[in-house]
Amino acid sequence: MRIVTAFAALTVVASALGAQSLLYRSPNLAGTWVPEPDVVQFNFLHRFYVTPSTAGSGHFVINSPTFTLSTGVTHRIAIGTWFATKSIVGVGRGATSTDETELFARWRAFGGAEGTEGLHVTVTPAYSMLAKSADGELAADYTIGALTLEGAARYASKALGQSKGRAAFAGGAVARLSRYFALSADIGSFVSPTVRAAWSAGIQVLIPNSPHTFAFEVSNVTASTIQGNSIGSSQRLYGFEFTIPIHLRRFAPWFHKGGSSAVTGDVAAPLGATVSIGAMKFPTDTVVVSVGQAVRWNNTDPLGHTVTFDNGEPGSALIDPNGSYVRRFDHAGTFSYHCTPHPFMKGVVVVK
Repeated sequence: MRIVTAFAALTVVASALGAQSLLYRSPNLAGTWVPEPDVVQFNFLHRFYVTPSTAGSGHFVINSPTFTLSTGVTHRIAIGTWFATKSIVGVGRGATSTDETELFARWRAFGGAEGTEGLHVTVTPAYSMLAKSADGELAADYTIGALTLEGAARYASKALGQSKGRAAFAGGAVARLSRYFALSADIGSFVSPTVRAAWSAGIQVLIPNSPHTFAFEVSNVTASTIQGNSIGSSQRLYGFEFTIPIHLRRFAPWFHKGGSSAVTGDVAAPLGATVSIGAMKFPTDTVVVSVGQAVRWNNTDPLGHTVTFDNGEPGSALIDPNGSYVRRFDHAGTFSYHCTPHPFMKGVVVVK
């Protein structure tokens, strides 16, 4: 039962704990996201168009999915791969397959985590196995309030599988209409008068109380790789993208049962009340203590929680399973709080 509870909770982890958000990048730009070492980021991009059958009866749906899988190596470096099933980058080499696998690494050279204000810069070296090409991208974005401006400079040593190298440039923007919705668009191309420019537009959605984001997209790009995003096709494709972060540390309780974790906070303060976190809730919704006393939260769930105060006062970091957090209250008042990963978990401390 503990395993089922932990697995179900993976779908309600807040983005603050490390998950890529589509609300900060447009469809054909990879952005500057670098996952933390304990996060595996899986993105599923699906695009399609409808074409008449060769026999003249009915229509065919041509699907063009791209899968992204990456994880952090350090706080600023990630490795991963893109896999696209309808890539045209190997055409110049006479490749018989349209499946492109591109291995990449990404270094966040400047700036903070995704969503922070200001300038962010990443360097992404890559290798396209279909084109047999050493590729690379220098990406930058600038976030100010609800607007993110994006840019990318790319290079492919064997562009479209040909023997010569080419540079490409792209730019885009994302406008967040609210915490949950954004609009975006971008355009980019290899530096060549014979190459069709790649473009896209999207409506991005943050799924409430989860780390998942979803996008409805339209584009003329069939493969979302470094080269694929630098050349457009003659088709207009529609589709969606879905982001799925997997926080590996949330599986730790499956393999390390029992034991105890550290107690953090004001551990020496006189205790006035104890709250045992369990079954994805604070069972004691309201506790009453006197000024100078502390409340102790014990996490009995098989996954981490936080005690985050609604008024902005300092709260806990992630409380690991079997861990505890102690907070001393030095003045009277009513202090409401919630769990950041699971905002539906709420409680109140009344200090008299």
